[in-house]
Amino acid sequence: MLKAIQILGFSSGFWKPYSFSGLSFVSVSTKPLSSSLALSSSRIVSNSTPSILPVSSRSRNRCSRVFSAHSESTPGAMSSSSSSSSSMAAQSTGNVLKISFCQWCGGPTKHDIPDGEEKIRAICTVCGKITYQNPKMVVGCLIEHDNKILLCKRKIQPSYGLWTLPAGFMEIGESAAEGAIRETWEEANAEVEVLLPFAQLDIPRIGQTYIIFLAKLKKPHFSPGPESSECELFALDDIPFDSLAFSSMLVTLNLYIEDVKAGNFKFHYGTINKRPGTSPSDIHAFTLDYHLQS
Repeated sequence: MLKAIQILGFSSGFWKPYSFSGLSFVSVSTKPLSSSLALSSSRIVSNSTPSILPVSSRSRNRCSRVFSAHSESTPGAMSSSSSSSSSMAAQSTGNVLKISFCQWCGGPTKHDIPDGEEKIRAICTVCGKITYQNPKMVVGCLIEHDNKILLCKRKIQPSYGLWTLPAGFMEIGESAAEGAIRETWEEANAEVEVLLPFAQLDIPRIGQTYIIFLAKLKKPHFSPGPESSECELFALDDIPFDSLAFSSMLVTLNLYIEDVKAGNFKFHYGTINKRPGTSPSDIHAFTLDYHLQS
């Protein structure tokens, strides 16, 4: 959604306002943020986003796989002919899977840097095709109703028994808003209307990007879906911050509360950098970097 502004994170100090298709972004420090989240003041869009009916069929790519643990080992060794400079260029902050067989012909793969590229890829030794791994898009809704927020308690691993916003993998053939509405229907049996995009949070280490929308219930009805044991509306003071499932939920809800206190909702972009070597279940082991706000 805001790919162009990711490059701003590499500049030091503060940056001046930029405009993308009429959207203004205020000056924000690029210093890492953790518990304190600095906020600014202007709104990104009006709440005129049309509602979309939920899809009744179950999604195959589910939230349980989105949040699964990832190996932090190097995805295959480089060939001996690779130079040290190429080795440095091939390193990435994210984790990639070691792919042993070609997805097209089934032949064995080698892991090397293709000509003209900078990262290690799985290259088929039979047909020569290259397998590219890309981040997963996670979409969800932050649902407001009677000054409360709808949360779901997970009935699946990981983070069994912990609370989360309804969210999961975006499917091929749907928009981010459609995916968020579908996930809400599947996890909370709730029909919602998307009001506006609220946050994009990138987690490079595990290859995920979250897009969270503010939404409202069309009807005051909800109940646990197959992957939820409970669904409950929480007043802001009662949100179970000590029992949240993921760092992304912690960041999103903190940003929301700050906006409520300020009396103005903004669009937030940030990078959640998980600390190396920490457990995926440690939702506090991160910094929020390059926090931009509209």
